[in-house]
Amino acid sequence: MTNLVNGMPVHNNEFQQIYKRLRLMMLESAAALEVVKDEPGSLQIYTSHIMKNKQALYFGGVVINKNYVSYHLMPVYVTPELLNQISPELKRRMQGKSCFNFKVADTSLFTELDHLTHQCFESYRLQGYI
Repeated sequence: MTNLVNGMPVHNNEFQQIYKRLRLMMLESAAALEVVKDEPGSLQIYTSHIMKNKQALYFGGVVINKNYVSYHLMPVYVTPELLNQISPELKRRMQGKSCFNFKVADTSLFTELDHLTHQCFESYRLQGYI
């Protein structure tokens, strides 16, 4: 029997382990923010800052997808300069402007991403979003 997360099959335990690690990393980095969704395979975190469209400003999240685990980090979209110091290896994990995808666990990249997440929190704080 195939396990389902977010309605999609998870063929191995690797994605679940990656998700657990990235979820904890996001929660620790954004402890002062509002967890809007935290259920198996999906974590979504927002700030209390209300934008012009009357929606809360998104900080980030972690989601298990069919072929990878995604780590969304909106501050790098808001302030792209945050990406100036990331390694080429982490840059290769990017899809779009604010998403990092992982198929296998990589401790060094997770450490770098954790540092970037802390920088993102501080950037939002300095801009008055937190």
